[in-house]
Amino acid sequence: MPSIVISGGQWGDEGKAKITDLLSNQADFIIRYQGGANAGHTVSTEAGLFKFHLIPSGILFEGKICIIGPGTVIEPSFLIKEIEDLKNKNINLNGLKISPLASVTMPWHIAIDKATDTVGSTGRGIGPTYTEKAKRSGVQIYDLLNRNYLENKLTKILPKQNQTLRQIHDLPEYKLEEVLAEYLNYGEILKPYIADTINDLHKGRKSGKNILFEGAQGTLLDITFGTYPYVTSSTPVSGGACVGSGMGPTSIDKALGVFKCFSTRVGDGPFPSELEEKSVEAVKLRQDGTQWAEFGTTTGRMRRVGWFDTVLARYAVKVNSLDYIAFTKIDTLDAFDEIFICVAYMHKGTGEIVQDLPYAAADYLRDFEPVFQSVEGWKENTHGVRDWDKLPEKAKNYINLLSQIIETPVAILSTGPKREDSIILANIF
Repeated sequence: MPSIVISGGQWGDEGKAKITDLLSNQADFIIRYQGGANAGHTVSTEAGLFKFHLIPSGILFEGKICIIGPGTVIEPSFLIKEIEDLKNKNINLNGLKISPLASVTMPWHIAIDKATDTVGSTGRGIGPTYTEKAKRSGVQIYDLLNRNYLENKLTKILPKQNQTLRQIHDLPEYKLEEVLAEYLNYGEILKPYIADTINDLHKGRKSGKNILFEGAQGTLLDITFGTYPYVTSSTPVSGGACVGSGMGPTSIDKALGVFKCFSTRVGDGPFPSELEEKSVEAVKLRQDGTQWAEFGTTTGRMRRVGWFDTVLARYAVKVNSLDYIAFTKIDTLDAFDEIFICVAYMHKGTGEIVQDLPYAAADYLRDFEPVFQSVEGWKENTHGVRDWDKLPEKAKNYINLLSQIIETPVAILSTGPKREDSIILANIF
C-alpha cells in the first residue's frame, strides 16, 4: 500500500490540514515530519472547528496512528495544552505517538527568537531550537524522561544561554533547578505518548499499511529551497519527510502538493504577484470565501495576498517531485470579473522573460517583475460544490489551465472549508 507525502507548494497556509484530514480516512499512519508550534492547521468538521499546531490533523479519525516525528521541534507546554484542548472536545488520543528524538523548545529559545527576529518569525522559538540542535547541544524528548540525561545537558547549556540572555539581550536568566523540575514534569505528562515511532512506521510499511506524511509551512519557506533568508528553519519539501520520519526515500510512493487558487504569505520577504494591501482585489481575496478569511492560524497576522504564480508553482513541482496537486479555495475567486495568473517573470534590468527559476532566493526574486495573463471570471457559486461536472465551465477552465501550465494533474479540488466540500479527481491511495 502507498506512502504519500503532502507538502505545501507556496508559502504555507495553503489548506494542507484539510487535505491531510480528507486523506487520513484512507491512511493508517499520519506523521508530521518537521516544524513546530509555528504551524497552524485548521480543519472544519460537523463536530466543529479544530486548530492544530503539532498534532497531525488525522487524529480526528478513530483508529489512526498519529506521529509527531523526530524532525519536529516540540514546546512541551504548548503540546500539552493542545492535547488537553482535544480531550475537552472528546477526541480520542490513543493513537498519538511522539518520537523520543524530536527536539525540545526551551524557554530561552522563545525569548531569543522574540528578541532577535528580523524576518517575520512567529516568535515560537523554532529557529533557535533548530540552531541549538545543529550545534549538537539541544535537548531531545527522551531527555525529559531521565533526570540524569536532562541535568547533564542543562548543566552544559544553561550557563552559555544565560550569558547570552544577560549580556547581549538584557533578558532574565533561568535557574537550573527550576528548569529541571519543570521539564521533568512535562516528561511525566507526555510519557504515555512517547514511543518507538521509527519501528512502528517500518512495521506498518511491511504489513501493507497506508502512510501519510504531513508537512508544515510550504516549499517557499524551506530552509534550502525557499525565499532565503525569509524562510523557516526546517525542510517542508517532500524530501524532508524522510529526514523527519526515519523512513528512507524508497519508502515514499507519491507526492501531493497543495496550492491555493491564488497566493498568500505571512511575514516578510519577496512576493512577486502580490497585490497592494488595500486594493479592491486584495480585500476581496483576503475577506471573501465564507470561513476562509486570510489571517494566520498561529499568529493571527493578516496575510499578504496576490494572484496565482505559475513560475513558483513549477519550481515547487520540481523540488518536491510532485505527482499530483490539490487546489484549495477556488470559491474565493467566485466574485471576480477578471482573474490574473502570473505566467512568467521579466528581468527588471535586461527585459529577459523567464518561466523557470534556478532558485527562489529573496535577492534573486527581487530582480524580476511578474508577467500576467488574464482569464475571465465565472461569477457563479462554487462554494460547497462536490461534483466536477457541476462547476461553472470557466472555473473548470481556470483549474485546467493552471494544471496545464505547471504540468501536473489535479487530484483534489477544495470548494470550502468543510471536509465534504471537496471534489476528488484522482484516488491517489
